[in-house]
Amino acid sequence: MSDAARANRAGRGVPPWSLAVAAMLAVQLSNALSAGVIAQVGAAGTAWLRMCFGVVFLWMIARPCIRSLRRGDLPALLVLGVVTGFMTTFFLGAVERIPLGTAVAIEFLGPLTVAGLMSRHRKALVWPLLALAGVVLLTEPWRGSIDLAGVGFALAAGVCWGLYNLFTQHVGDRFSGISGLSLTIPIAALATLPVGLPQVISGDFTWWVLPAAAGIALISPVIAFGFEMLALRRMTHTAFGTLLSVEPAFGILLGLLLLAQTPTLLQLVGIALVIVAGAAAQRGGARQTDATAVTAQS
Repeated sequence: MSDAARANRAGRGVPPWSLAVAAMLAVQLSNALSAGVIAQVGAAGTAWLRMCFGVVFLWMIARPCIRSLRRGDLPALLVLGVVTGFMTTFFLGAVERIPLGTAVAIEFLGPLTVAGLMSRHRKALVWPLLALAGVVLLTEPWRGSIDLAGVGFALAAGVCWGLYNLFTQHVGDRFSGISGLSLTIPIAALATLPVGLPQVISGDFTWWVLPAAAGIALISPVIAFGFEMLALRRMTHTAFGTLLSVEPAFGILLGLLLLAQTPTLLQLVGIALVIVAGAAAQRGGARQTDATAVTAQS
């Protein structure tokens, strides 16, 4: 039995919801910590560096076996790699312009809509509208200070996030452990290279940017995306979406603790609406059957 297979079997003893919560915390921690790097090399440059260092760490842990790939695997791997790279790039572009908690809430509209569409209950489609009302309270457009570019980047990240959740479960069923991640993150690095490398070259690059980006990459994509993939192997999209509903709260909390971004009372009400909408839209629990696809050796 390979090391990856043993790790995967051991991971079955860990509740999938705990993996999902740990992943959410890791993602938002990495985004908050990215603020300093963004100031030096831009959002796209930061995202690209994170993907590049992610490749290094993942290949040290689980080098992919290219010979195990089948032609049918390529479309899902390519799509997941591209949306992973641009999900991070767009989101960091949003964080550069609007508060972290607000960016997470707007981005959350993507997976929430996907979960609502996939639910057996058509009434679940009303919950994205409630979440949208919460986002309006968060952005406070009546104040006239809304950053449309930041909102647009967060919405684009949300579209990528919805696709990411769909294809992560598909790829996670096909490949054991995090070997699928070691295939998709290199694709993410290549996809974001045209927008990331120019920012790194033209930015205010200093020596500490590389170790900082490496440390952040270890948190996300390596740990965070790895936990998400393992969790989605054992959960439905709707159950996973229920847990995702608390991620905007994590964004608010870490934005407050690490970035001194204090929300107003009205914005807290908006976050509460997003969380309620996310939880109410979801139905289901553990996946009904184990994945039956043949897994690749990492």
